[in-house]
Amino acid sequence: MKEQKIINGNTRTATGKGAARRMRREGRLPAVMYDSKGEATIIDIDEKEFSKIYHLITESTLIDLKLDGKDDHIAFVKDIQYNIITDRVGHVDFYAVDPAKPLHTKIPVRLTGSPAGIRLGGILESGITDIVVECLPRDLPERCLVDVSNLELKHSIHVRDLKLGDKVKIHTSGDATLATLKFTKAEIPAAASEEAPAAQ
Repeated sequence: MKEQKIINGNTRTATGKGAARRMRREGRLPAVMYDSKGEATIIDIDEKEFSKIYHLITESTLIDLKLDGKDDHIAFVKDIQYNIITDRVGHVDFYAVDPAKPLHTKIPVRLTGSPAGIRLGGILESGITDIVVECLPRDLPERCLVDVSNLELKHSIHVRDLKLGDKVKIHTSGDATLATLKFTKAEIPAAASEEAPAAQ
């Protein structure tokens, strides 16, 4: 079961650089939440709370965004303004989704494990780095983990081998390759080697 990422925020009316500086001094982070109609709600969130999950967020990470202690939204982080000089996040854009409507989006593919065939001279080659899926927001995996531990030499893992459950529909072609274990050197057929003429 995936861990919920919760951010608490407040709606606000104050805008401008002065208001933003004041919020940051108070440990608050200016942000905006857009809905499916493109309408924006100006908010602020706790900077320390966001910093704890900042490096864990991907394009498919869904956040439980709770506003004013009562309104609960499911949202993606769509944009982050990061200040490399101060080493701090300056602003965050959220995109709220309808929890009752299926999402059609990409999730990243991550390979895990180490095939035993590597010790026999194999080299692991990764394939596509993301897949397209469709599901309700609450069922969206943050990433697709592919265990390559049992991958044998000259074998591959394809999209059709994935098991994401009945609630997640995969739209990427089942023939697409996720990982392949190949020999590090091209094989030279023994017969061809024996037929090669001896040097004069």
